[in-house]
Amino acid sequence: MFALFIRRELLPQMHCILIPKTIFFSCHKKGFFLRTCIITAVFVLTGVYISVAQNNNFDSLVSAGIKQIYNIKFENAEKTFSVVAEKYPLHPAGKFFDAMIVWWKIMLDMDNESYDDTFEDKLDEVIDFCDDLLDKNPDNVDAVFFKGGTIGFRGRLEALRENWLSAGLDGKDALPLVYRAYKIDPKNVDVQLGFGIYNYYAAVIPEEYPAVKPLMIFFPSGDKEKGIEQLINVAYNGKYAVVEAKYFLMTLFYRYEKKYDNALKYGKMLVREFPDNPRFQRYYGRIIVSQGDYTSSTIVFKDILRKCKKKYRGYNSEIEREADYYIATDFQNKNQIDSALAYFSNCRKISMLIDTDEESGFLINSTLFIGMLLDQSGKSDEAKKYYEEVLDYREYGASHDLAERYIENPYGK
Repeated sequence: MFALFIRRELLPQMHCILIPKTIFFSCHKKGFFLRTCIITAVFVLTGVYISVAQNNNFDSLVSAGIKQIYNIKFENAEKTFSVVAEKYPLHPAGKFFDAMIVWWKIMLDMDNESYDDTFEDKLDEVIDFCDDLLDKNPDNVDAVFFKGGTIGFRGRLEALRENWLSAGLDGKDALPLVYRAYKIDPKNVDVQLGFGIYNYYAAVIPEEYPAVKPLMIFFPSGDKEKGIEQLINVAYNGKYAVVEAKYFLMTLFYRYEKKYDNALKYGKMLVREFPDNPRFQRYYGRIIVSQGDYTSSTIVFKDILRKCKKKYRGYNSEIEREADYYIATDFQNKNQIDSALAYFSNCRKISMLIDTDEESGFLINSTLFIGMLLDQSGKSDEAKKYYEEVLDYREYGASHDLAERYIENPYGK
């Protein structure tokens, strides 16, 4: 677990979809990747800061708890880290990872701010705890690492909520602690997670988002290839940061490098170990879509729908509509009109409920495609109503041009 302070929309996400008739759209919110962005400090690491790792019981407890968090077994993780705090009252791990449970609750629904105050309170408690340890021993490696990690996560939340000044100040405070921790234990493989993240994104973000470049004068230069090399080392040779390294490799190969085979490799690893983690499974499905293999992606997204219906934790309406969308696209590609209509209609229905600020790409595209499918079925009058609805929505890609074209000349005619 780490802290990467960049604007939320800059995090690796779904970027494009493939649909019939060479129409090429994106399902991002308006302004995706185009708004002003900021990258401040980067990287604070996982439980690698544990100087008492020689204690097998401590080691196994922390490892088990971390896996429980990634498996979205929060109640189990709470019990595990409660034991850690009780058995090792002078170590920050119990308190820190208890806060990380709340962080993952935020991660499962990033628009929900109801956990923010609880998370910040728990982080403040960790910082105070670490400060007490450092007052007694300024070279306490555990206190240095966990304080840096805690400040980093506080800044990450501030960035998520677009409080850029606060995020920047936290990043500035966290960065020296990371360097200090590295000097204390330069042989720890997991430490390279933070450096790998920093090296990669410090090189890539300014290239893709020139507005960031002036800010980077305050931070060391990045090295993309070195960053990937460091992350791969952690993914295969790390201890506590293995999962986080794989997650970043999956997302950077998917979003920035466009090396979908590499992204798929790490995606498979993550969903195999954590099959009920919605963030991992959702990315896995997207990667398969990016390869154009809709048949295989449908298997993944149907499993996601199953978990949505059974109300697995984190499998919410937003994920459900995405699953509907890609399954519908598979049926559309196979010219199975009735099935495609059913899934696009459900995607549209959900979107109309959850699109509160503006129409999403999912709503606009699904509405357009329903019209096209109705045209194919010989129901041009009914299709026209959907095209007209598209014209009432915001312009999204070529949505208005296509809707106007099909009103004049029905799709497929």
